[in-house]
Amino acid sequence: MRHYDVVILGGGAAGLMCAAWLREHTPLSVAIVEGNGRAALKLKASGGGKCNLTNVDVDATHYLGDEALVRRVLDTFPQKALLEYFRSGGLRPVIRKERYYFCPKSSDEVIAILLGRAQGCDLLTSHKILGVEGNSPFVVTTDKGELRAEKVIVATGGASYKEIGASDVGLKIAQSYGLDTVAFSPALVGLTLQPKEFWMKELSGISFPARIRVAGKTLDEDLLFAHKGISGPVVLSASLYWHRGEIEVDFLPDFDLERVRKEKKLLSTALPLPKRFMKSFLEAVGLEDKPCNRLDGGEWEKLSRIRSYPMAPSGTFGLSKAEACRGGVACSELDPATMESRKVKGLYFIGETVDVTGELGGYNFQWAFSSAVVAAKAIGSMSFKRN
Repeated sequence: MRHYDVVILGGGAAGLMCAAWLREHTPLSVAIVEGNGRAALKLKASGGGKCNLTNVDVDATHYLGDEALVRRVLDTFPQKALLEYFRSGGLRPVIRKERYYFCPKSSDEVIAILLGRAQGCDLLTSHKILGVEGNSPFVVTTDKGELRAEKVIVATGGASYKEIGASDVGLKIAQSYGLDTVAFSPALVGLTLQPKEFWMKELSGISFPARIRVAGKTLDEDLLFAHKGISGPVVLSASLYWHRGEIEVDFLPDFDLERVRKEKKLLSTALPLPKRFMKSFLEAVGLEDKPCNRLDGGEWEKLSRIRSYPMAPSGTFGLSKAEACRGGVACSELDPATMESRKVKGLYFIGETVDVTGELGGYNFQWAFSSAVVAAKAIGSMSFKRN
């Protein structure tokens, strides 16, 4: 049975960053246990293969989770530090839509930097993680045998992307030690429709900028109509905060309807939206497609719903279509300065295994990398104190 100072469970963004930092800054022996045949499969597939690393605007308000913990973690390894980390490895991130940082060529650039800096760690691929027992040393059981470790870092991710091996094994490990957890549920996912909004299904493929208000949040990005319901970046971010009840959609954000009040054009052509959408919307709110200047007060009120359309989704597209999960190990169980379990010394949880989820746009990779560095720094500082 091999014995390591640190065993990291999961070879994704969080696990690789943690291993790379430990390898660069400590003399500790480290193993990464990964169930897939290759590490970082989700990283590789993300962002259309170009990996949305982080966002121009990163702070705790873009996350669902304990705000104090998220703020502490992001302050320890902020967006600027993350960008510098990868730039020092030769990556030159590019900004899209004035807010998203992507790899210029492919996500392989990020993966190569992480794997290169983690060289010297044992990368044990195709090792299915079965469980963890004991404490200092811990015994990690896989389908290929057992490992001993003084410290275990759980970076197994959430339950979305099952096609690349995602599972809830991280929650099961936490539960086996008596830690509180929140069951995984879909986040960053499309929303299905009540019969009242089935008219939207006929608009599949149409996309334009919109604004959604949900649970006190206001989100702006593109909305996409799909066969199953509504999707697109603004809907995916909104799904993070929606549980049940109504959301409010502004199909014409920042547009002043008074600009067309005296127009002689038909409603469907006067407003700067796809004509097919306009015709369906007008029918849905019971409004004739007539010249703007012929609308009476009641009709104008119906038209104004295009700026504040209330609707109650019936559900989500499900975990199989979700880009991330809500849920994970309860934030109250972890020390925000170290990501270590408050109950079990030497046991750490990072990345999507923790009950912290960011909006669409690089926030979840930022969280993965930041929480990994927090745990690695804490372990590194303790090892030097011991020596």
